[in-house]
Amino acid sequence: MKIGVILHPGTGATSKVRWALWAGLFALNAVVGFGGTAPKPDPYLFVYFVGQGQDGLHLAWSADGDHWRALNGGRACLPPEIGGDRLMRDPCVAQGPDGVYHLVWTTGWWDREIGTASTRDFLKWTPERAIPVMAKEAKARNCWAPEAYWDATRSRFLIYWATTIPGRFPATDGSSEHGLNHRIYCTTTKDWVHFAPTRLFSDPGFSVIDATMIEDEKGIFHMIAKDETVHPVVKRLRMATAADPEGPWTTFQAPFTRAWVEGPTAIRVGDDTVVYYDEYREKRYGAVRSRDLVHWQDITAQISVPAGARHGTMIRVPWSVVDRLQAALPGPAAK
Repeated sequence: MKIGVILHPGTGATSKVRWALWAGLFALNAVVGFGGTAPKPDPYLFVYFVGQGQDGLHLAWSADGDHWRALNGGRACLPPEIGGDRLMRDPCVAQGPDGVYHLVWTTGWWDREIGTASTRDFLKWTPERAIPVMAKEAKARNCWAPEAYWDATRSRFLIYWATTIPGRFPATDGSSEHGLNHRIYCTTTKDWVHFAPTRLFSDPGFSVIDATMIEDEKGIFHMIAKDETVHPVVKRLRMATAADPEGPWTTFQAPFTRAWVEGPTAIRVGDDTVVYYDEYREKRYGAVRSRDLVHWQDITAQISVPAGARHGTMIRVPWSVVDRLQAALPGPAAK
């Protein structure tokens, strides 16, 4: 958009009118840029896995938050090198103030550790490392779906995941498959070398996995997680809120999705919050959106996600990141 003329306010009887017009035009130019156009909103990057996570990290990108294109021709971009099962499931990435992106993931079905590696561009990565977050819990059965969140107030990362410790929450024993009865645990770190002792992060009173967080425009934090109860079947997403990313959290609200979904990730698209999730029985992605985080609309029919994509995380990144990835890891040709 271009502004064809800028009036000097001048003096005289009409000076107030001219000042008002000049100020308005100046403000409009400040928004769109003198003689230029409004900048494009930053795109989104999607980190995910396919199959059981054997081949590693997959990447896709979107300009509008609805339509996603796989990078690297749909092939994995980072192979798993650690863990009992050598898997890279449930990837999540968070950026720190230094511009570095930190990736965490599930390394195996029955590990007491999670994986991590870092990058600035999603092309060059640091060596993969295991963080033994549940090493001091000898009975811990797993560490599933870790997420990382940069806590700017405390200048540290919050890392959280789901674990079953048999007998720890007897009231809900037997409510999930295979004797699992998860709660969300967490640790924190400033440098990804030293980690605070693991502690309980959320006990919502039911078996819970796949927690993720998003902050709204009012500074309220929303935790979205899967109620893993199967006796009777729930298997839906529920949400709690807090004024602080470390809680305390309110009671989880009633489910807001259909059953048999998992792996939520939430992004802001315009004025809406969009929650994507893995419809793992149908082997596809679904999504809902909301303006107020109370009333939800199913938008599964209007999204497109790479075939085979499973539980991942979507984040905003600069165009420079996507442009470089497209050049280095081109995807399929546009139709």
